[in-house]
Amino acid sequence: MPTKTSRRAVVAASTPGTAPAAPAVKRDRTHYLYIAVIVAVALGIAVGLIWPDAGVELKPLGTGFVNLIKMMISPVIFCTIVLGIGSVRKAAKVGAVGGIALGYFTVMSLVALAIGLVVGNVLHPGEGLHLTAALRQSGHAQVSADALPPVDFVLSIIPVTFVSAFTEGQVLQTLLVALLTGFALQALGAAGQPVLRGIEHIQRLVFRILAMVMWAAPIGAFGAIAAVVGSSGIDALKSLAVLMFGFYVTCVLFVFVVLGALLRIVSGLNIFSLLKYLAREFLLILSTSSSESALPRLIAKLEHLGVSKAVVGITVPTGYSFNLDGTMIYMTMASLYIADALGTPMSLGEQIPLLLFLLLASKGAAGVSGAGLATLAGGLQSHKPALVDGIGLVVGIDRFMSEARALTNFAGNSVATVLIGTWTKEIDSERVRRVLAGELPFDETTLLDEGRPSAEEEAGGKELAKA
Repeated sequence: MPTKTSRRAVVAASTPGTAPAAPAVKRDRTHYLYIAVIVAVALGIAVGLIWPDAGVELKPLGTGFVNLIKMMISPVIFCTIVLGIGSVRKAAKVGAVGGIALGYFTVMSLVALAIGLVVGNVLHPGEGLHLTAALRQSGHAQVSADALPPVDFVLSIIPVTFVSAFTEGQVLQTLLVALLTGFALQALGAAGQPVLRGIEHIQRLVFRILAMVMWAAPIGAFGAIAAVVGSSGIDALKSLAVLMFGFYVTCVLFVFVVLGALLRIVSGLNIFSLLKYLAREFLLILSTSSSESALPRLIAKLEHLGVSKAVVGITVPTGYSFNLDGTMIYMTMASLYIADALGTPMSLGEQIPLLLFLLLASKGAAGVSGAGLATLAGGLQSHKPALVDGIGLVVGIDRFMSEARALTNFAGNSVATVLIGTWTKEIDSERVRRVLAGELPFDETTLLDEGRPSAEEEAGGKELAKA
């Protein structure tokens, strides 16, 4: 059966005497979209400062845009994982990727906790603050029942029905269904190839819809930023400036020193080049305060970068629930801040068990809206209830800190995918170099690489290479 390349060669040979037409260069108009996002963020800040009440009323604009993106997450994850597993002939390879990913996530979570622990003990930002009755009440209001204990959390990964995994917006439920579907298609062999081709067509449709939705980003950014600034204002930040400064600096050091060193040593890549490649996604997160808003684009961009579908499909969705480096740093520093502010500073012997408990609790809160604050409140309620009173001290700046959490989590998952691709030899190093050098630009119109081989061709190519 002739391949796509051979068919093109036949067409070229049938028209002698004519020079091959240069491929039409697609004009990228999406840069106007991201300029509009920057302008919308500036306008949102202005509205929130000048007319704070009006800014708060604009919150549904931001919520609506984020919900539009969340609507696309389940089908994107399903298609990506099924096609990824379909391109790997041996199920053991998928298991190896998942095992390495979970091991790496656990180690990096502990590293993030340790860094937050050191910085929190050096700064002592909560000393000298006073807790009012109103703040104490607002702290208890943050204790959420949505954060599940470990056993219930594991059971919650199993959807009620096959279809409900897509309708309830639970990332891990979608991940489970996609893994089962991918392995089933693997077992079907050649009989499953038509289904894989059908899912490829669905993926093209899903990413085209996502590209259309992205044009609403300026409106969503405007509403989200106006609401945050309008509800918090500048005064709420003054007394907490030390904590915010320390947290932001810690996140920057973690990304550029820890993750940057790992990326350089393991993959030989520059962290600045990778983050520049993902600049539009960082802007989207910054303007919406939600890392989920960039999840579908991260999957598409990492595949374009040269990481295999299997590694991207397993690592990225799992990382969004288990690799929360920014959240780990936040919970560490916030716990120490609250303990100092209440006049009950914790010894190192008290800090380590609490933080290890929060490490486990954060997995049970995966997917909970505002998971950072909810997890912190739930963890303190279970392990050290006396500190729940102080949660109210960080409520005012939680939205501002959530942006740093989301950006750090996103950077951590981006680096993790490249590292795991390198360790499992599922990354095209030459393509990575060319993409980061700007030689192979990402198609913002389709969010897909139409010229790259399909899952069926990719699998066949690997079999031929082995032979």
